Amino acid sequence: MPDTDRLIDAHHHLWDLERRPQPWLDEPGHEPIRRTFGPSELRSAGERTIAGRRLATTVVVQCVPSVDETRDLLALAEEEELIGAVVGWADLTSPETGDVLAELLHGTGGRYLRSVRHLVQGEPDEGWLQRADVEAGLREVAARGLGYDVLIRAHQFPQAIQLAERLPELPLVLDHAGKPPIVGEGLDAWARDVRLFAVHPQVTCKVSGLVTEADHAAWTVPDLRPVWDVLLDAFGPDRLMFGSDWPVCVLAGGWDRWAAAVEELLTDCSDEDVAAILCGTASVFYGLPDSAATREKQNPCR
Repeated sequence: MPDTDRLIDAHHHLWDLERRPQPWLDEPGHEPIRRTFGPSELRSAGERTIAGRRLATTVVVQCVPSVDETRDLLALAEEEELIGAVVGWADLTSPETGDVLAELLHGTGGRYLRSVRHLVQGEPDEGWLQRADVEAGLREVAARGLGYDVLIRAHQFPQAIQLAERLPELPLVLDHAGKPPIVGEGLDAWARDVRLFAVHPQVTCKVSGLVTEADHAAWTVPDLRPVWDVLLDAFGPDRLMFGSDWPVCVLAGGWDRWAAAVEELLTDCSDEDVAAILCGTASVFYGLPDSAATREKQNPCR
């Protein structure tokens, strides 16, 4: 596949309910995705191209706070050509965080572990990311050359901003653009905090998960465009990356509808900007060699 045809999905999920329960799927409204999803279904769902680019490489992201789930995803990455990187989980509050990360990195599929994530969005402590034990755990993440996926809701931006200030050596990526309140109280506070977060050069952002923050059934591209405009202005294309959030996006239209929206949002972008958002930024952050033929190129997506 020519380099200019490559699409990287920087954020998707896979789960096998027979192997590992996903309690969050029991919440009302999740019925359409309350079943097992595997790589072959992602291939089928992701056939629609974006700006002429076809899905080539993905980043699979943890769902539950389980080291065993991370081991499963790493093992799957060894077998599944589509998966180029894994965002896993480790208990950042544990004094053994470093040992756990070392074990994962040296175990089956460990070369695919590129980042760690915790479901901060569910933590009631408004200073969870500033806890001494969490900060020590995140320093262990940075020491091993890994990144950290920041999963927060809009009201939790202050602790993410403080994290970026205190740990400039830790590469950060904002999942789902910080979950902007597309339906609700307006975007002013979210936009202010996005810009404060984006000031820090080690921070990148995923254009993902927006449709599930909008009206699932009735959202339109104009609903998303104010969010897109803020992200593009704050981060620039070289710090934005596309993510499908599949299969969660099924709740709000699925891959095809989201892909069409992204293509429309990219209409006024240059070819270089499109290459960065759909391939380059994720390739750099997650250390993705896009193919054997392009492994040694500095800009394999352009």
